[in-house]
Amino acid sequence: CLYTLYIYLKMAPKSKPDLVTRDYTIHLAKRTHKTTFKSKTPKAIKEIKKFAEKAMGTKDVRISTDVNKFVWSQGVRNPPKRVRVRLSRKRNEDEDAD
Repeated sequence: CLYTLYIYLKMAPKSKPDLVTRDYTIHLAKRTHKTTFKSKTPKAIKEIKKFAEKAMGTKDVRISTDVNKFVWSQGVRNPPKRVRVRLSRKRNEDEDAD
C-alpha cells in the first residue's frame, strides 16, 4: 500500500520548487533497532518525520492519519518493517508562516 505524507513548505520559494511529489520506501526496522519495546512505534513516527524533513528540505512535516494508523496497526511494540510513502511538498497557506 502507498500512504501519503504531506510536507508543507516554509522556505523561500527560490530555494526549492513549491509542488513536488515523490514516492519513497522507508525502512523502519533499521531505524528502530535496539529500541525499548514501549518506544518502538513512537520512534518510528519520529523517524518518518526526520526522513521527510531531510528528503524535502523543510521543517514543517505533517503525517496523514493513514500513515499514522498503518504504523500503529501492529501496536506499540511491533511497527511495520517498511512503509511506502508519497511525500508531497505543498505551499503553506498560512500568512504568519515563516
